[in-house]
Amino acid sequence: MIFGIVLGLYSTNTTTMKRTIHFLSLFFIGLLVSSCYTEVIIEDDFIEESPVNTALVLESFDLWYVDINASNVRASVPFLQNAFTVSFNRGVLFANNNLVGIGRTGNGIGIDVGSYGTLAGAVEINHDLDGRWILEVYALNSDTIELYDANSDSSYVLRGHYTNTIDYTGIFYDNFHLFLQEYRAWEKSFTSEVGALNDFDDENYLRFVSGNGRGTFESSIDAVGLAPGQIQWDYVGNYEVFDVANDETLKTLTLDYDFLGNDYFELYVINDGTIELYHVPSGTTYEFRGRGYQQFLKGDGKQGKPRIKSANATMQVKAQKKM
Repeated sequence: MIFGIVLGLYSTNTTTMKRTIHFLSLFFIGLLVSSCYTEVIIEDDFIEESPVNTALVLESFDLWYVDINASNVRASVPFLQNAFTVSFNRGVLFANNNLVGIGRTGNGIGIDVGSYGTLAGAVEINHDLDGRWILEVYALNSDTIELYDANSDSSYVLRGHYTNTIDYTGIFYDNFHLFLQEYRAWEKSFTSEVGALNDFDDENYLRFVSGNGRGTFESSIDAVGLAPGQIQWDYVGNYEVFDVANDETLKTLTLDYDFLGNDYFELYVINDGTIELYHVPSGTTYEFRGRGYQQFLKGDGKQGKPRIKSANATMQVKAQKKM
């Protein structure tokens, strides 16, 4: 006997039929519905579809992690493509669009980015920047749903969590390359006395412009203390962030300087506004602090860096810095 909730039908286009009927496989045992919701009646081993059922599913977790790598995106739904998590909270849509402050902003659920209303098997979202969207809602299992945009034939897989149990640290390090781009500049704030002289000693600013794990960076030898908009960027090159086997919180970084070759660093996070670069060849430690934080979708109207399916390359190395 199959138990399920029918929350919607996939649309049919002129070339292919996406799906006909998709059954939700959520199991509700001893379901209690508060007085603000219509009672859900169970008949013939399935729960009758309704806007109430859709709301119950969307609001069953504090927040949903947008699993980009598991999603099937043909043309992006911008507010889902940019978000790390989304939350459906009594008609208000919240999102964590930044890694800076994740776990703290909005008590863990992020910032208000729009509103929503539930339909039978679908959710209508009015996003502050991206406008109105109707997305079909399907449950893949007891803690995973799929939001489907029929217009673009794109599906996003969302995994449910509670704020007191979700691994915010894991989300941060899984998407670490995007964290580097959340500041308009990184300003050198410390250089250790230990370490051999090297050309990187002269670099006072870094900026990570683009890329998912690898991309473009800029550097400057301007004197410290400038606002990000005043910095003259002297050099443009390529960078790559690597994972380190068996060490989630350690990353390595290469900066490709044409005239120097690759500079190689161990990269440590002191906090979400300060990073440490340990220059392995010279043994010098540098600290850089973020300047010009960009809170996406708030204040400056930016939407954020789109997330794409990606995975950092992994280095089989051990940390060289002595703690």
